[in-house]
Amino acid sequence: MTAAGDELPQLDVRVRRADLVRYAGASLDFNPIHWNDKVAESVGLPGVIAHGMLTMALAGRLVTNWTGDPAAVLEYSARFIRPVVVPNDADGALVELTGKVKEVRDDGTARVDITAKFEGKAVLGKAIAVVRLPA
Repeated sequence: MTAAGDELPQLDVRVRRADLVRYAGASLDFNPIHWNDKVAESVGLPGVIAHGMLTMALAGRLVTNWTGDPAAVLEYSARFIRPVVVPNDADGALVELTGKVKEVRDDGTARVDITAKFEGKAVLGKAIAVVRLPA
């Protein structure tokens, strides 16, 4: 039985430059800030950054892993507050994802608050999912 305060199993994901290339192809977002250090730095970024929607998708994976059913996610939203800088090396960037059940509702749904961190700092703000709980 799911209860307020329950924690989702942590999910750690390494994002590498190759992941950015694959995501660019899938999303058709070929902005050079996601693959070219020189361009990223020229616009004031510390280096190549992951696509915000990729970061949001990884946080969504935390929830779908927990529910076991992607269709159980009824609502999902987040704000982008800090970029994930992806170095051009084998390690890439580590994104640490956690979640906690904020409330269980009478209608059989639950609100899950999600935390996504890179280098110990939040990269998503107000990341919230509403999920349908199993009957």
